[in-house]
Amino acid sequence: MTNTDATRPPWAGIGLALPTIDAFGNGTPVVEAARAAEAAGLDHVWVPDHLLFHRPVLEAMTVLTTAAAVTERITVGTAILNPTLRPVTLLAKQLATVLALAPDRLLLGVGLGGEYEPEFRAVGIDRKERGRRLDAALDLLPRLLSGEAVKADGILPVDCDGLAPVPASGMPPVLVGGRSEAALRRAARVGDAYFPMWMDPADVATARDRLAELAAEHGRPAPGVCLVAFVNVCEDPAVGAEQAAEHIRRQYGMPFHLVEQWALIGGVSQIAQRVQEYRDAGVDGFSLSPAHPHPLTQIDGVAAVREALA
Repeated sequence: MTNTDATRPPWAGIGLALPTIDAFGNGTPVVEAARAAEAAGLDHVWVPDHLLFHRPVLEAMTVLTTAAAVTERITVGTAILNPTLRPVTLLAKQLATVLALAPDRLLLGVGLGGEYEPEFRAVGIDRKERGRRLDAALDLLPRLLSGEAVKADGILPVDCDGLAPVPASGMPPVLVGGRSEAALRRAARVGDAYFPMWMDPADVATARDRLAELAAEHGRPAPGVCLVAFVNVCEDPAVGAEQAAEHIRRQYGMPFHLVEQWALIGGVSQIAQRVQEYRDAGVDGFSLSPAHPHPLTQIDGVAAVREALA
């Protein structure tokens, strides 16, 4: 499993979510994690996006740019970015800057941004409009990243004379998050891949069939699939489950039993077996988020899972 295989989509393989949310009060060692993930041979690193959250959180685009600047090979991506929190022209400029620092190494995972009302209120946005705002952003970003002069009215008004420099690769691959029918329709319309979390292999297989139907209506090939999942590589699954439960409680303010069935917890072979079940259901790539008080200690384990699958 390498990033140089031209037959594989750029989101394929095993990647690591960077520790941008300080769930346990142990800090946010994103530079160390990005460098260690690259050294361990992982395929990509991923950055979640929140302006405000239950625990202290770093700003996503700043971390993404930092990760691009301190690595040389590994793909960097957002898992997932909420475009509605930023002016779309500013977001296009930020993406173009990442592409200047890391040509052809960017994956743009996008979605509605969850249900945490305070962060929408903080930027003066009605959370009920986030779907329309996301669709408008996905229509405008390719034009802005091409350097086109864009003037548009509507829910995301733009009056831009044209951004420069223009990334040679243009719009990066778009991965659309969510589990609803609307998310599937959005992925089928504009996505290169579908990017869900908290789904089992059977649900993924069903979603892939639906994606193929919807994409055909637009004359497009079916998008690929990249999955977000929490992971705890451990010798004792009981201890791993306790750590994951505390992580979910602190980071999301929710009980673990609601999402436990989708967490990847156990030894390398056990997790590799579960990942293979998802691959058999049609998942190309994985963004694995350590559910552990010390996420740097999980990198070697995630890399071992990748090697077991190779």
